[in-house]
Amino acid sequence: MAVNKITWDRVGRVTEPGRYMYTFGWLTITAGDLDIWKQYPRAAFTLLAHHSEPAEAAGEEYHLGAFDIAPDAPPFTTH
Repeated sequence: MAVNKITWDRVGRVTEPGRYMYTFGWLTITAGDLDIWKQYPRAAFTLLAHHSEPAEAAGEEYHLGAFDIAPDAPPFTTH
C-alpha cells in the first residue's frame, strides 16, 4: 500500500494555518502542523483524505496525519 507524504517545501513553506488548493486537492494545515515544520523543516507528513459531503466542495479534501522528522535518514536498527 502506497502512503502519500508531503513536505513543507512541497506546500510552498506556507506560514499561516488555513485551507490551501494544490494539484492533488484541498489541504488544511493547522497551527500545530506549522509548529512541527518550524522545528523540523524536513519533516514529511502523511496525507489523510477527509471525506466531505459531495455538495460541500469540489475536489478532494486532505489534512496532515503522522509525520517523520527525518524521512531521508537510514532506518533505525538495534544490534
